[in-house]
Amino acid sequence: MRINWMIRFQHKPFLFALFSLILLLAQQVATIFGYDLTSAMSNQATHILNTVLSIFVLIGVVVDPTTRGTSDSERALMYRRPR
Repeated sequence: MRINWMIRFQHKPFLFALFSLILLLAQQVATIFGYDLTSAMSNQATHILNTVLSIFVLIGVVVDPTTRGTSDSERALMYRRPR
């Protein structure tokens, strides 16, 4: 598996997704060990925050980091099969 990590770390949607993923994982791991990182927030606010972070993760997974913005390149739009 060859991944150009330098390009990914320069792409803002990927960074948002990575940061969101780390926050969600930290919250889940802390809960497993009996710590409540969200005790200062209401239950509804916690669910809203988790939903927003999950959307950021989804965007980071779907977006092609080799193009500017959040759309695919013209070349990638023409693919009929993965390359």
